Amino acid sequence: MRAVVQRVTRAHVEVEGARVSEIERGLLVLVGVAVEDEDRDAIELARKIAGLRIFEDADGRMNRSLVEVGGALCLVSQFTLLADVRKGRRPSFGGAAPPEQAELLFERVVEESRSQGIEVSTGRFRTMMEVELVNHGPVTILIDTARAF
Repeated sequence: MRAVVQRVTRAHVEVEGARVSEIERGLLVLVGVAVEDEDRDAIELARKIAGLRIFEDADGRMNRSLVEVGGALCLVSQFTLLADVRKGRRPSFGGAAPPEQAELLFERVVEESRSQGIEVSTGRFRTMMEVELVNHGPVTILIDTARAF
């Protein structure tokens, strides 16, 4: 699984002009599911997100996690994170999981995140979404459970 983790002061997701998700201080995470991903990848990703020490402590150092600061989490499925652009100019999405597999594993990330006491909101799977956020810092972290980078 791949994720783009963004520390935000606020974020929201709209589908067809209706707001379907909204958070204040926390993390907006775009999640891509690869063909080879399994349940263990979803659990690993959720735990990594919850434990990332990217919020400031009293000394202004990035030393606190989402759980420690009581922040919210907005998860948005995004298959384009699996785009392969090494050849040509048109991205190939052959590495992205089929929608049925991707949705199950995405929901597993949601479930595991909630089990850690995190307030979780989501975008809407397989819809055209508009995502708006204020990236605080900016802080943006990339995660790949296959350790491709």
